[in-house]
Amino acid sequence: MSTSATRIRAGAAALAVAGVLFLAYPALRPWHDESTVAGATASMSSTAWVAAHFFAMLGFILVPLGLLALRAAIATTRAEPLALTAAVLAWIGSGLTLPYYGAEDFGLHAIAGPDGHKTGLLNLVHAVRYQPLAMTIFGAGLLLIATAAIMAAIAVWRSHVLPRTSGILFAAGFALFLPQFFSPAAVRIAHGILLAAGSIILAAALWTSAGRSRAATTTPARAPAATGRT
Repeated sequence: MSTSATRIRAGAAALAVAGVLFLAYPALRPWHDESTVAGATASMSSTAWVAAHFFAMLGFILVPLGLLALRAAIATTRAEPLALTAAVLAWIGSGLTLPYYGAEDFGLHAIAGPDGHKTGLLNLVHAVRYQPLAMTIFGAGLLLIATAAIMAAIAVWRSHVLPRTSGILFAAGFALFLPQFFSPAAVRIAHGILLAAGSIILAAALWTSAGRSRAATTTPARAPAATGRT
């Protein structure tokens, strides 16, 4: 297998795994009434809280690798610059998003755990979640990732290398990532399903394109037709 095909398939696998992780995030996350001390403690002090948020962090790390594979898959088309820009924006967006997830995952877990202070727990949770700079970089990161996903879908559409609709659900999932935080548990789990489906569909298209690239590079050239001489 060529180096290019190997890279595309590695990126496709990363994207598919990211989709599964983004589904595991809301599916495994504990859902209690976090506006109460009892509910916040039950959710945030659990091992499932740590695992679920860690899965989301891994997903954000893997998505840019998938977009690099997209760039490689359409490298010979006019859509390549758009795909490269999408990968760069996704990397920056992930970098801005991950610190907030770390605070949610490890910080709130420690606050709500047995070594934390139960007195004023909700005030502490509010202070962590709504610190102005933290909220700003988190929102900016998610908006950059949403922009990257939309640009990736446009690049797929323009490339004529991958199925034109293979990036649509992927883009929709990340465009809705920020709004879904204001939804109930059922909607957030449905959003996880959407993200998983979009990521896996795009990953499958990339994997298939790598096979076509290999076939194109390994097909022997036709011998020229014999010509008679007089």
